[in-house]
Amino acid sequence: MPNKSDVQRYILLPPRGIQTGETSNPETTLFLTSLHTTAIAGGTTAPKLAKRKLRVIDSVRENGAKLVELSRDEAVGLRAEQPGVRIVPVVFYYPALAPRPAIAARATAAGTTTTGSGIVIKVVSKKDGAGVANAKVVAFTDFVNRAGAQGTTNSKGEVSLKLGGSSKKIERLYIYSEKGFWNGLRRNVTISSGKEFALLPIDLVFTDCLRFFYGNAPDDAGQGVKVGVIDTGIAAEPDLRIDGGFNAVTGENPNDFGDNGEGHGTHVAGIIAAHGNPPTGIRGVAPGVTLRSYRVFGKGGEGASNFDILKALDRAVGDGCDIVNMSLGGGDLDDATHDAIAHARANGTLVIAAAGNDDRSPVSAPASDPLAIAVSALGRKGTYPVNSVEAGDVQSPFGNDKKNYITSFSNIGPEIDITGPGDGIISTFPGGFAVLDGTSMACPAVTGAAARLIAARPDILRMSRNQARSDEMAKAVFQKAKALGVGPNLEGQGLVNL
Repeated sequence: MPNKSDVQRYILLPPRGIQTGETSNPETTLFLTSLHTTAIAGGTTAPKLAKRKLRVIDSVRENGAKLVELSRDEAVGLRAEQPGVRIVPVVFYYPALAPRPAIAARATAAGTTTTGSGIVIKVVSKKDGAGVANAKVVAFTDFVNRAGAQGTTNSKGEVSLKLGGSSKKIERLYIYSEKGFWNGLRRNVTISSGKEFALLPIDLVFTDCLRFFYGNAPDDAGQGVKVGVIDTGIAAEPDLRIDGGFNAVTGENPNDFGDNGEGHGTHVAGIIAAHGNPPTGIRGVAPGVTLRSYRVFGKGGEGASNFDILKALDRAVGDGCDIVNMSLGGGDLDDATHDAIAHARANGTLVIAAAGNDDRSPVSAPASDPLAIAVSALGRKGTYPVNSVEAGDVQSPFGNDKKNYITSFSNIGPEIDITGPGDGIISTFPGGFAVLDGTSMACPAVTGAAARLIAARPDILRMSRNQARSDEMAKAVFQKAKALGVGPNLEGQGLVNL
């Protein structure tokens, strides 16, 4: 008898795609359909499968993918009984934000100690000197070995760093605010108790990397194109108009497609479609699109499962989305995510995905899928303030314009199709605005640019929703891309010109 710890979740898929078709074995169709009925009944074990102890958790379409629980031994037995059913493990994907350096070890060099009250420094606003609360401070005494100390500021903007002694030389000092400020980087500074470090408030008139390349779009840019954002949900901010959406997280309210508290999806959405006006608001690349939110990250949960992503992508296609933005990533591509992307493309929907942020490692899934448009992150010197963390993302080779570079954190490789602005991007955030970095930000920049191009192509929008339609969308994007001179493994076809 399998023990409880042996039970895990799997996705059951037809022989190909996310639902059975005319060429499928009728027995396979009947089997998956019976599980759909069981899922609707509340996830009890199907009578004909009671001996297998298979529990149905969720279903995508009557004859489509199923989320189930069973032991590894039972999975082997099920495979023998239903050889036409693919049994795919549940895996998880994560927001494609640039990594933030963290301490791996305390500073323990000779003559130092980690005991005592620590060195208390203060983080303040450069505008008025007020303390900045809830800012994460990371002080490296040895950056290569990730040694040092870290902490979060209190309501007064103060943080105690247990580094030993009354003062300490810091190789790199990173300061990350929740929102409202540019994040800071100081190199080779000596800190002592009472020392203040100022963060620059976000100025919505400032020309960041996104606005340098794409400016402030007219109100109707992207009009007529429907864009789905598969992410952490989108908050109802003044600069965003949300047409509707769906929460695909298993066990959560399907109608709760707002932001899950992380803010990532709200930032992504603003890059695509914010319609505010500086200096009081922010503007995305395609403010005129119809924006829809598909939440796949749960509240308090870390990752988005491949089943929830499949379910969200299937719903986005069913809702008539022309483009779907996926600013998330993981390791290797799994069958469920691949088939969901193939289903979208076969039904006329273009999928644009973030390449990942593993310091120029190979492109991660789902961007590595041949049918997804994979996006790397572009940076430009001078589009962020002095002493901001983006200064640490600069890496060669540089473009024909020596200010342009693919960020040090961006994944690269032959799968890269396009690059987009992704370093130091100002966008909407729950309760205000924030600056974030990552292929997560580059991806919606490309999505917005693609929406504007496709909005100007009514011939494509009128096409039947099939593979030819999504292929024509991809062609329209590629044809408007211009190489920056950093090489195809880093930029693919280059930056989309509008």
